[in-house]
Amino acid sequence: MQSLSTKEYKNEFVTAFDGDDSGNLKPRQTPGVLYSKAVPTPVKKPELLAWSEELAQQLGIEKPTDQKDVDVLGGNHVAPSMYPYAACYAGHQFGNWAGQLGDGRAITLGEWQAPDGNSWELQLKGAGMTPYSRRADGRAVLRSSVREYLMSEAMHYLGVPTTRALSLVSTGDQVMRDMFYNGNPAFEPGAIVMRVAPSFLRFGSFEMPAARQEKENLQKLVDWTISRYYLHIQGENRILEWFKEILERTAALMVEWMRVGFVHGVMNTDNMSILGLTIDYGPFSFLDDYDPDFTPNTTDLPGRRYAFGKQASIGYWNLGCLASAIAPLLPGTEELVAVLETYSDSFHEKYYAMMANKLGLEAVQEGDQELITRFTDALYTLNLDLTIFFQQLMELPQEPGTEAEVIALFQDSFYRELGKEEQTTLFTLLQDYATRLNANTGSREETLARMQKANPRIILRNYLLHQAIEELERGENTLFQKLQAAMKDPYSRHFDEFFAKRPDWASQKAGCSMLSCSS
Repeated sequence: MQSLSTKEYKNEFVTAFDGDDSGNLKPRQTPGVLYSKAVPTPVKKPELLAWSEELAQQLGIEKPTDQKDVDVLGGNHVAPSMYPYAACYAGHQFGNWAGQLGDGRAITLGEWQAPDGNSWELQLKGAGMTPYSRRADGRAVLRSSVREYLMSEAMHYLGVPTTRALSLVSTGDQVMRDMFYNGNPAFEPGAIVMRVAPSFLRFGSFEMPAARQEKENLQKLVDWTISRYYLHIQGENRILEWFKEILERTAALMVEWMRVGFVHGVMNTDNMSILGLTIDYGPFSFLDDYDPDFTPNTTDLPGRRYAFGKQASIGYWNLGCLASAIAPLLPGTEELVAVLETYSDSFHEKYYAMMANKLGLEAVQEGDQELITRFTDALYTLNLDLTIFFQQLMELPQEPGTEAEVIALFQDSFYRELGKEEQTTLFTLLQDYATRLNANTGSREETLARMQKANPRIILRNYLLHQAIEELERGENTLFQKLQAAMKDPYSRHFDEFFAKRPDWASQKAGCSMLSCSS
């Protein structure tokens, strides 16, 4: 175990590419470079609020025992071997080309080599101005930082590919934010999250040099990325094979989001990881009642471009933008387009396999796709709680019993009373499902094990996060600590105090349903 302040850091990204070494934090265009030096701006009083011990153990990082290590997490101390920088990238935001974007409130400190030899980038979110902050202050508030810290780790324990969060630090400073962009700014307590990932490269990292027609930079970045993160890809077709693997990882990620009911909220190309990770947690949410049209992002209204049910198609759209960016490196686009067009088949194959697991089916057989569609239709039209419904589905007897008995079993997943016809529709579906499930060749125990692995029991619902944030702002951390423990064991019954659907009051309360991009 090594301390954050004495570790010898690696800086292979900044060594490999040209950057702006001036240290000038004034927002500006930075053509020809992939990063700019950005030293964190000190804060008044950094205090450690949370620490991911399991992640620290994996990385070989010693929990802070003195103020100097906490100062690293708060941006008040930069170790001698660190080279703090903000990455330069571009992106399509809400379907429109936005040009240069970059790390506006994230600063990568350096690369930490873990005991297993793997390197991890350590990045502070909310550590102050960078050349890419535009009109913002580079800071983050406690509200958004708590959400990112808890959700990063929650997604990891759910088994969803994600960046990680090592620490949460309060800054002692107040930060002005307009929570809903409605002309009502207010001061909120500041905070900083240390984010961890093998790489924070995103689709927009490749769009930037492509847009600037910096073909040499683009070629160098693609070659470096493949040689570092896709070591198994070799040969003259490596760019096509690399793009194909990014496509597969992206399709798999979309399916994993659907499995647990996660809605990202801001699927711009600058928020799409080149490694297929969930990245940049903003106005995200888990679904309560199943609604394909739900978006947690007030900025996404009224079009709902990034609604839950559109995420898979947006993944395809974003891959198209990445394909356009790397196209100049290929002799033609025909093969690239052919790879891109495999996305639909890849996604649907993964999607139906995932849904089969949620339903406990051994494999997708003829007629199963129709059955799966009937389930999603029922979830939507009957306003059923996604998480609770699938938990109760595991309790459905092999011989379901009477309609009244079955409806009573699923009562806790209802957000409203079902009419008689609706009850009959659900009962008929569950009867047909029970018949299909009985056709499995394996045992009932094997079926349940498959379902238990695919269906979380505990998710970090927005209203729980909001309550924890309110407590922390009052100086209390009881709920925060409980949620931090519960997120590490989301498939068990150990934290059933959180196994409940969204209460009625949370449907309209600010911060419990929808949030803005500032969140």
